[in-house]
This record gives sequence, C-alpha cells and structure tokens, in this order.
Amino acid sequence: MRSLPTLFLLVLAGLQGAVAGAAGEEYELIGRIVYEESSFSPNATPLVLLEGITKPFAAHTRADLAGKFRFRKLPPDRYTLVVSIARVGDWQQTVDVSRSLADSRNRIPVEVRFRPGSRGGTFGRVSAAELSVPEKARKEYEKAYQRLGRKDLAGAVAHLEKSVGLAPRFVAAWNFLGTLAFKSGDFALAESRFREALKHDPEYYPALVNLGGALLSQNRIPESLPANLAAVRERPDDALAHAQLGLSYYFLARPVEAARHLERAIALDPAHFSFPQLPLADIYLQGKDTVSAARVLRQFLALHPDSAQAPTVRKQLEALGIGTRD
Repeated sequence: MRSLPTLFLLVLAGLQGAVAGAAGEEYELIGRIVYEESSFSPNATPLVLLEGITKPFAAHTRADLAGKFRFRKLPPDRYTLVVSIARVGDWQQTVDVSRSLADSRNRIPVEVRFRPGSRGGTFGRVSAAELSVPEKARKEYEKAYQRLGRKDLAGAVAHLEKSVGLAPRFVAAWNFLGTLAFKSGDFALAESRFREALKHDPEYYPALVNLGGALLSQNRIPESLPANLAAVRERPDDALAHAQLGLSYYFLARPVEAARHLERAIALDPAHFSFPQLPLADIYLQGKDTVSAARVLRQFLALHPDSAQAPTVRKQLEALGIGTRD
C-alpha cells in the first residue's frame, strides 16, 4: 500500500496549495446561523468575520435577526469564518469557495451551528496587555483590516507596524502581523511576531496556537509539540489546535496519539484548512485499514473538490482499487 507523503508535505509547507480558479472568478457566500439550543435567542446581532487562508484577505459583516449573512465577490480560496456574539461566545469553521461547490449563480451556501458559550477558535478574549492600548493604535489596526479587505497587503502591514510602534504591547496587532507573514510564506518572520505577542502576554491564545503552526511549517517538529499540547489544553474545542497536535504526533511517528487528535479536529471542523483527513488516511493505510482510509479520503474530496491536492487523492484511491464515491 502506498502512503501520501506529497500531500502531507504540502500541508507542512504552510498550505501552499491554493484553490483552483480562473482569473476574475468570484462567488457569493450565503450563510445562516443555526442555534443548537432552541430556546436561545441572541440579544445582539452576531458579528461575522471572513479571513482568507492561502491569500491575505479579511472582511466582516453582521448577521440579521434570522441569522442570515452574506459575503459577495469572493475569489476562490479557503476561508476561516468566525461568528461572534458579545458576552455569549464565538465559533469558527473553514469554508471552501470554489467552482464545484457553487450553484449556477455562483452562490455557495454555508450553515454555522452555533452553541452558546462555545469558544471554538482564536477570536474572543481581550488580552490584559491590550487594555492600555491607545486609541490611535487601535485605529491603525482597524485601518489594516480595511486595507486587507481591499487586498492591499503592503498597506495592511504598514498600518500594523504603526500600531505596534504606538503600542508595543498590542498583542493582537503582533499576532495579525504574524498571520500575514505566515500567509506570505515567511514562517521565520511569522514565528518572531507570534513570540513577540507571547512575550507581552504569555496566555494570549491566538499567538500560542499560531506559533505551533509556524514551527510545524519550518519542519521543527519536536519544538512544535509543546506549543500544540498547550494550545489543546487551553482550547479543547479548537479544531486548529487538535489538527496541529495531530500533525506533530504524526511526524514524530506516534500514530495512536496523532489519530486521536486528527479525528477530533475533523469532528470539530470537517473542512478544516489543515486537511486532517490526509495524515489520518496515511495512518489508516499503515494499519492496513483501507476502508477507513477510503472514508476519510472521500470526505476530503467532497469538502475540497477543487484543491490542489484533490487530483493526488483521486489517484491514491484509484491505486488502491477504490472509487471516489461510495
């Protein structure tokens, strides 16, 4: 049986595989928030944020009272969708925007199952170090977000650098700089930005989990393990933390621990941008469990049909004598 090393190298290299799409292609994301507790009714309209994963991009909107929202003119990519309700909780999940998932009018539906009190992501807590951040620094941060919405990466970085110049302890701005460096492929710079944030607030979760990812992407696997273990302990309901910890264990040849956390990541966010199905399939194949391997590979294709990795996954299934459909 063959494993899938080329796929995992793409994941380890920082999600280099972009979603396939023609120049100028744009889609509309049509969303709906479903509250898992039927008696729950939010006392504030949910804030919905959308951030590009393979390309720097950010936008936000408000859902209406029925929980409906939309984002227009989106290029093909994988996005992190964050829903946050003040004093209630927040949740995030990955959304693929690509041709195979759209209808004839280029619309892609997405449903968010929100559980009050949840914290399934890095959005939410205000760091103690940020309480003294001056208004001028916050305005520069907001300008950076607006620049990113216009796909102006250089402009966003410039505003963030002004922000941390005005407020060196503004950990959210340091983390934002780190994520932009990461998405640009400069993993060493990203690591330094995340460490700078943690220097000012060692308990700042977004920088902690992102540091684990930066270390993974530099192939510094043993160093990534403590950061990813700490992230899972801090946020046991964050798919990213479990996916990264699963990858740390996978590359350290500890398949039992790896499978446990990769399976948890899939349960929390099946479409997660780290592609947890791929290393999990390899673990199943190593154990000669082709049925389970086929199941997760088919799930991957259903969720990411236009990904750069999809052709390799289809060939893998063919090599195993298994079709892409049940």
